[in-house]
Amino acid sequence: MLKWALIFLVISLISGFLGFRGVSSAAATVAKVLFAIALILFLIFLVLALMAGSAVV
Repeated sequence: MLKWALIFLVISLISGFLGFRGVSSAAATVAKVLFAIALILFLIFLVLALMAGSAVV
């Protein structure tokens, strides 16, 4: 998912450089949303791993 966020970030930067403001803002929004989802999933799995690790010990 982070790969797609980086791809949309690059698309946003290139389209912003070329002057396509609508495409640039849309791609930046998608990149932000994908990054937020990836961060939330990371935190959920981190908590689950810590809970499972304490249950084993």
